[in-house]
Amino acid sequence: MFSGRYTYILCLMLAVCLSACTPYAVREAQTVAAEADSLWQNGRMYGIDEGDSATLAEAYETLKGHSAFSIQLSDFSGQPSDTYAHACYHYGRLLRKKDNPVEAMQAFISATHTRTRDYHILGRVYSNMGSICHLAGEFQLSYDMYEKSADMFWKNGDTINYYYALNDMAFELAEQGKKEETISLLLQIENYCTDEGVLLKTIETKAEACLYVSQYDSVLYYTYLLCSQRNIPSNIILLRAKSFSFLGQKDSAVHYANHILSISNEIFNKNSALYILTHNDDSKGKQDILMTATERSDVQKLIEIYQRKSACAIQLLEQDIKRTPNLLWLYSSIITLVIVGTIIIVYVQYKRRKKILLSQQIENLMIQNKKAKTLHEAHHNEIVMDVEQLCATFQHEQDLYKFLHWNNFSEMCELSNRYFYNIITKLQPYKLSQKEIRLCILILLKSDTQQMVNMIPYSHSGLGKFKYTTARKFGTTTQYLRVFLLGLLG
Repeated sequence: MFSGRYTYILCLMLAVCLSACTPYAVREAQTVAAEADSLWQNGRMYGIDEGDSATLAEAYETLKGHSAFSIQLSDFSGQPSDTYAHACYHYGRLLRKKDNPVEAMQAFISATHTRTRDYHILGRVYSNMGSICHLAGEFQLSYDMYEKSADMFWKNGDTINYYYALNDMAFELAEQGKKEETISLLLQIENYCTDEGVLLKTIETKAEACLYVSQYDSVLYYTYLLCSQRNIPSNIILLRAKSFSFLGQKDSAVHYANHILSISNEIFNKNSALYILTHNDDSKGKQDILMTATERSDVQKLIEIYQRKSACAIQLLEQDIKRTPNLLWLYSSIITLVIVGTIIIVYVQYKRRKKILLSQQIENLMIQNKKAKTLHEAHHNEIVMDVEQLCATFQHEQDLYKFLHWNNFSEMCELSNRYFYNIITKLQPYKLSQKEIRLCILILLKSDTQQMVNMIPYSHSGLGKFKYTTARKFGTTTQYLRVFLLGLLG
């Protein structure tokens, strides 16, 4: 009776009506967001340099309460959802500054749910989410967020921030000890970017990558190149302190560690500097060393507290990644359900006399469906057992190459269809690449990681993400990808 199109129009008309008489509180919230933007453009922060943090929090909550209508209207003007996205960004930055990563992450996530086309602000949002993940030690998740940030800046045509985001991605690879992948990504930046600030950051990332593969002389070389700057960042000094410590040059390590403590209050840098002083400063007596160790213990407690908060923030992000809510269709569905429910009530009352016959028909259908389901499950279980037995015969790569004619994709597809109940045919609607099809066959065969790397072929470092993107095409996760493939065989 009522199509989705008419339901959408109904929601839109309601939103327009309400927006025509925007409440005073909403107009005030929009003004606060504009003031926060102005301060941000001048390198200042609302709630810290100027303005009241409580006012920004109130503006964020007010715009949040009207976000449903803002999202619908954004398809026409773009402005309402832009304002809410900006409020989310500024409030999230303020919460990070006040050491509240959980609520900051929630604010940033809310920004990503808007329909804003302000890709610059989204790039900033994802960058902040990446920073929170980095401080929590979730380097791969941080890499993913910086990758989204880079995509947003690219869409916005902001090449400088795009290259900064690429460098952030490279830094996360360096933190994971993936030097080759780090250098490969940095080469992309060096080949196309001429901005001095970006290129200096790539040198810092190279130093970080060398540290995690124990190339300490290279760390000292790269950090030396950066020491000509007027204000040397504390993390550069820390890299030198760590390298000298690992090389056994205690005096230099102590010198740089003390310098870090004099210029930085950042707890992670402070913790590393105190560790170096505890183990390298031979000029101190036992009492002084004990005091340094005690101070480091206090710093570690602060780090533990922050990491616990960060862990909760990471959980929020992971939960959000797993779900893809669509608020527009949610409200449309609710209105549709109300209308349909009313019609059903009237219909049931009108058809009361046929209730017994209808119930009997439903019962018969349920019995038939149950029988059909039982037969289907039995048939599916037979198929699964057959596949599992076939998997047991393919214990080595050579077996797979031989029986599936692996090097000939057409023959491999034909044999896979024969052995696995037309699996290739059933994968065709998903429009997979050859590598993705090969991955599905190997997952079905319970191949290990090394076999997959050798036979697809694919890089070892990127295999996990490759599985993840392939699973997403099926609307499932890496963990349940094989279960999904087995389900296609039934």
